[in-house]
Amino acid sequence: MTPQSDEDEVWRQIVASFNETAEATSAGQPWPDRENVPADDAPQQVKAETPAETREEERPAAPEDDDGDHYIPPPPPPLPKMDAGTRIAWLALFGGPAYLLLAALLTWPMDGWIVFAAIAAFIGGFVALIVRMGDGPPPDSGWDDGAII
Repeated sequence: MTPQSDEDEVWRQIVASFNETAEATSAGQPWPDRENVPADDAPQQVKAETPAETREEERPAAPEDDDGDHYIPPPPPPLPKMDAGTRIAWLALFGGPAYLLLAALLTWPMDGWIVFAAIAAFIGGFVALIVRMGDGPPPDSGWDDGAII
């Protein structure tokens, strides 16, 4: 027999048993016995005719606060310290457009040199951050620059 004929026979059996009912499981449950919850751990159900404020003994017990199975990530490392040049570049990048927006909303008079200074601060901050970013590998990366194919 070839593997193809075995596969065909299996498909014929599946198609032939399509409309048959499933076998009765143990205790009539569609899940394994290990999935059953013991009666003392099952939450108690409150009947519909009980008033809105139920007595303490009718409420289900609160689950224990067990964090043993949950992943708790380590605290993140501190942010790197920025030098003065980087701080000034970020301030110029956001400060120039922020000043123009604030001046437009509050209808402050904007002379030509103020608009030029704000736009120049934005462009200068952007260029300074790009130049400071660098394009090489970090200095502590070592001699190996990755896989070579």
